[in-house]
Amino acid sequence: MRSLLLKRLFDFASALTGLLVFGWIILLVCVLAAIDTASSGIFLQKRIGRYGKPFTIFKLRTIRCDGTISTIGSFLRKFKIDEFPQLLNVLLGDMSLVGPRPDVAGYYDKLQGTDRQLLQLRPGITGLASLKYADEEEILSQQNEPDMYNDKVLFPDKVRLNLIYLRQRNLFLDIKIILWTFAGNKAKTEFVKSFKD
Repeated sequence: MRSLLLKRLFDFASALTGLLVFGWIILLVCVLAAIDTASSGIFLQKRIGRYGKPFTIFKLRTIRCDGTISTIGSFLRKFKIDEFPQLLNVLLGDMSLVGPRPDVAGYYDKLQGTDRQLLQLRPGITGLASLKYADEEEILSQQNEPDMYNDKVLFPDKVRLNLIYLRQRNLFLDIKIILWTFAGNKAKTEFVKSFKD
């Protein structure tokens, strides 16, 4: 209980600091994204949260109305800048800095057996699975059947990694994962490999 309270305090303080320091950048990029996509600069979507309850996630809009990724959107997605508004989700308590990435309905809410333990966790902006699959969009773009590959290969491996995090989680591990989030993809993969089932 004490470790969970400490994690929440760390999340809240970090998210508040991040929004105070980078809030103006988020607003500026939001305006640019709105111009580039000819719509609102913020993308809202229902995701599955802690205990399987849905919540609204905040992201910077990167896709135009015709379904194509905008010019600025490609840059935002490459450097994960489109995720910055999720600091507000962390502040509100919907998310944590570290945890399983929140998915749409039909994935985490459908887990069975011991895998459902993952629903005890707040979804995170980053995590072990996020580090390993930092280039997930590229991986899926190379598959003949990306949806099937995601369902049969990527998602089960993400569940495995998130269960490892669930068993080993502590504030020090969270800080390590946050720091490794800014490393190169190869270094991230090697870091994740150090965790055993």
